[in-house]
Amino acid sequence: MSLSLCLTSLPSSSSSSPRSHSRIPLIKPRNPAIFPSRKLSKPQPIRSVQEQFDHQQPLTPTTPKWENMLSAAASLYPLYVTAGGVVACVKPSVFGWFVERSPNSYSLSLGLIMLSMGLTLKLKDFFNLFLERPFSILFGCLAQYTIMPTFGLIISKALGLSPSLTVGLILLACCPGGTASNVVTLIARGDVPLSIVMTICTTLGAVILTPLLTKILAGAYVPVNAAGLSISTLQVVVGPILLGSYMQSMFPEVVKMVTPFSPLFAVLAASLLAGRDIFSENVVRLKSSMVSASLASDASPFLKIQSLLSGELGLVMLSVLLLHFAGFFVGYIAAAIAGFGERQRRAISVEVGMQNSSLGVVLAASHFSSPLVALPPAMSALIMNIMGSCLGFCWRNINPEADGSKQG
Repeated sequence: MSLSLCLTSLPSSSSSSPRSHSRIPLIKPRNPAIFPSRKLSKPQPIRSVQEQFDHQQPLTPTTPKWENMLSAAASLYPLYVTAGGVVACVKPSVFGWFVERSPNSYSLSLGLIMLSMGLTLKLKDFFNLFLERPFSILFGCLAQYTIMPTFGLIISKALGLSPSLTVGLILLACCPGGTASNVVTLIARGDVPLSIVMTICTTLGAVILTPLLTKILAGAYVPVNAAGLSISTLQVVVGPILLGSYMQSMFPEVVKMVTPFSPLFAVLAASLLAGRDIFSENVVRLKSSMVSASLASDASPFLKIQSLLSGELGLVMLSVLLLHFAGFFVGYIAAAIAGFGERQRRAISVEVGMQNSSLGVVLAASHFSSPLVALPPAMSALIMNIMGSCLGFCWRNINPEADGSKQG
């Protein structure tokens, strides 16, 4: 009875015949907005919601403002070195606590700098990139350990540097590429992945090549303990990098919290190393160089500066400037001759021209008795970063050529 009532209520059911009963499925609404047909299976409600969510995903992990501030603060490395140098020149006792604990304090500082570099390194990605582009990476590493050591020896002989300063300049020239080169390559619109892998490869190779080349080129001036240099390089450079990479793979959440602070910490530690050696430990020698400039009290400021720069300090600054200029220029020319594209030329040029001056400072302080050996690497921290930053900003305004460059 209930079935017949239901059928009579429908306008389409004019009779209660058995045939009308067989048309019960006709009561299904044909409204495609409620029951979509097969033709409308594409815009499913769940998929459309998911697509909207996916479109919003890039907005969620945007870099927080405080991380951008930390990154901007880390880019002021040359300013920190200059400020530290001025403070230490006016009041050398500011760095007394750091100098008293040398050389352990220097090694610890550099080890923490390298650890911060290792925290961002995935060995799997590194090996994959190396297998994709072996020729460009090997060429850059070869240029790093041939161009700079050669010009380090040539410049020191041409300027007639003292034995201690000669060893310091050669030691600087034999150091691997510095992490600041990656930032400068980014500014210069160069090949950043190539720069990063070159930095890692030259840093790992420094365990053997830095002591060996220093022994060959500087052994005629002062005794060089190549084995000691190698062990120190392994302890303060390679060990922390591998430890950081291991921590990155085992404790990713902890590393993710620490990583935003590591660049600023690294540049502050490097500035501390450089400032200590530029002015604090060598401030007596620098002031003695100023004596001749201040003897004539009636002399103009220009003549005083000229007298100051014409002494030992001026020679160190000139030698470091020429060394880095040769690295930038010859590195670029060599990459161009080898047929690399503009982005690769810039990356190789910057990588060759910018050294890990902090490593030079640590090795000089740990294995050489004269504090003057550490002066060229420490002075390099300021001069190199100013030169590299200027070059990077100049290149940034010049579009790199979109040509078929070598990648292998």
